[in-house]
Amino acid sequence: MIKRLAKSLREYKRAAIATPILVTGEVVIEVLIPFVTANLIDAINTGAQVTSILQAGLVLLVMAVASLAFGTAAGITCSRAAAGFAKNLRKDMFYNIQTFSFATIDRFSTPSLVTRMTTDVTNVQMSFMMIVRTAIRAPMMIVFALVMAFVMAGDMAWVYVYVTIPLAFGLFLVIRRVLPIFRRVFRKYDALNESVEENVSGMRVVKSFVREDFEMEKFGVAAKDVQADFTRAEKLLALNGPMMNLAVAVIFVSVIYFASYTIVSTSGTVMNVGQFSSLFTYGFMILMSLMMFSMIFAMIAMSMESARRIDEVLQAETTIHDPADPVREVADGSIDFDGVDFSYSESSELPALHGIDLHIGSGETIGIIGGTGSAKSTLVQLIPRLYDVTEGTLKVGGVDVRDYDLDTLRHAVSMVLQKNVLFSGTIADNLRWGNPDATMDQVIEACRLAQADEFVERFPDGYDTYIEQGGTNVSGGQKQRLCIARALLARPKVLILDDSTSAVDTKTDALIREGFKSFIPETTKIIIAQRTSSVKDADRIVVMDRGTIADVGTHEELLRRSPIYREVYMSQNKQSHDEKIEDIDRKEAKRG
Repeated sequence: MIKRLAKSLREYKRAAIATPILVTGEVVIEVLIPFVTANLIDAINTGAQVTSILQAGLVLLVMAVASLAFGTAAGITCSRAAAGFAKNLRKDMFYNIQTFSFATIDRFSTPSLVTRMTTDVTNVQMSFMMIVRTAIRAPMMIVFALVMAFVMAGDMAWVYVYVTIPLAFGLFLVIRRVLPIFRRVFRKYDALNESVEENVSGMRVVKSFVREDFEMEKFGVAAKDVQADFTRAEKLLALNGPMMNLAVAVIFVSVIYFASYTIVSTSGTVMNVGQFSSLFTYGFMILMSLMMFSMIFAMIAMSMESARRIDEVLQAETTIHDPADPVREVADGSIDFDGVDFSYSESSELPALHGIDLHIGSGETIGIIGGTGSAKSTLVQLIPRLYDVTEGTLKVGGVDVRDYDLDTLRHAVSMVLQKNVLFSGTIADNLRWGNPDATMDQVIEACRLAQADEFVERFPDGYDTYIEQGGTNVSGGQKQRLCIARALLARPKVLILDDSTSAVDTKTDALIREGFKSFIPETTKIIIAQRTSSVKDADRIVVMDRGTIADVGTHEELLRRSPIYREVYMSQNKQSHDEKIEDIDRKEAKRG
């Protein structure tokens, strides 16, 4: 995991390597300063000349400035490396997410991905800063200070070792208990963010049903759950402080007592004041480094779970890949389903689609209708390979969709999804998602065919009108028409409308379909709808039921023989079935 995360260092690798080197220089100088100071104290006690004292003082000043310079440089390189590492981590995660198939995306919730790219990356960034600077500085300081303590005070320095070992063991036990708690906390963070996202995106629904109190209570429960786990973790981490204070007290009492006793009892022959001063300073350095260790452990304990969650996203691979030698041209808009089965996961007991055999000619207009949960959307999502079929074959333009270059296939198949999405930016910018090189005339023409030009021109800024995040400043029907215009600009071989005119009136719906005939006559058009009026003029209508094709035919044929279609039609029309059949019979008699 660490190796995979470390790949995100890239151009900041030099800064990351330079930081420990600079920290080493800082530590070495800091450790030598007490040694020089001790010698100065001894020299003063033996009656050194002022010149010697000034020389020693100058050396100490140079060493202090050098230590400051090394520390400042280490801080700069550390900050640059950590901020760059975090930037690359977010970039790598985002780039990998863009490659995900729908099946891969289904493994992660949107709030979870947001948490991983924000809170989790920040935690890892903070840990990285501590690791390349503080985590290098602390052990080096302990080792160097301990060595110098033995040099200056001999066996008396063993007190540091005796206290450090049980302290390190105590810190290890605390971290071992804390890690599982943080693992739970971040899962609850995801649930908390999901609650926020649902509430904010569905604010209009919340207010219309006066459910603010319910949502506040639900959020309060989630927030309290996170608080409880964090409190439990912080209680355990808070043990670091008392343990450190106990170690400090034990060491200082021991050093002061034994060193003072040795100096007095031996009249300074075994240990003098300078040695005592340096021993005391080295003890302080060791304990401060141990204190740093406790902070590092606390931060690393929190970031370990964050690192694992980031690694999950970086490791996740799309289930859909380009073939070794992909086809890079779609001949036409013909579509062939041959014995297609599809399941969302291997563990599913029943397939979402079963036994699909359907052949659509290029340029045909196909309507798809069926009840909720009949897998209408699932069927069309297989065409641009948003999912791969589980069994059977699906061909577009006579070629298996798995043999196409993904970009080629998806440029040839435009989808206006059930949930229309507009992005922050101008109307013109949103429409050019369909064709980045589209001229303004082409943009206007697409809007005219989608019946969107009329309301766009009423905006003060016209096509330069800024669309707020999620398209909140346009109505549902306006959003649908803009999404249809965006798809038309792509001039696709296959156009799929997944219930994309549900928010427009029947007259506008009819005008949009009429525009398709003149603008994209050779494009295969698949229209999923709840209203029979949206599909009755289609060349054929596919009736879906529980993941299978119940019937295929024209509007008139299905009225005669399909109970499902007839029921849907009758629920939407006041005219009785018998009257409609008589009307059809009269028309057929006239043609005869």
